[in-house]
Amino acid sequence: MGDQKTEVYFVFMNFDPKYERLHADRSKEGVEELDTYLSKKHDQLLAKLFQPNTYKKKSSLAIVDGFSVEITKEQAATLRSAKEVRVVEKNQELA
Repeated sequence: MGDQKTEVYFVFMNFDPKYERLHADRSKEGVEELDTYLSKKHDQLLAKLFQPNTYKKKSSLAIVDGFSVEITKEQAATLRSAKEVRVVEKNQELA
């Protein structure tokens, strides 16, 4: 991921009606469809904004339509300006 220091950030997405519909479906199939939808949605956003191998997505978070990603401070600023993104916060390690 280059010479720049990377850290883990949490990214929370703006309102998405499809997410809301899928999140309301508590069946096994609904949960699987939600997981697949969010993972693909988050991967596509990152691929649209950044070059391959310049970030490392850690996980998608179905409960809040968000994800964690290892990126640089500059990449976090880019994510903050994306219209699909509501909030980007650096992970705070508790001692």
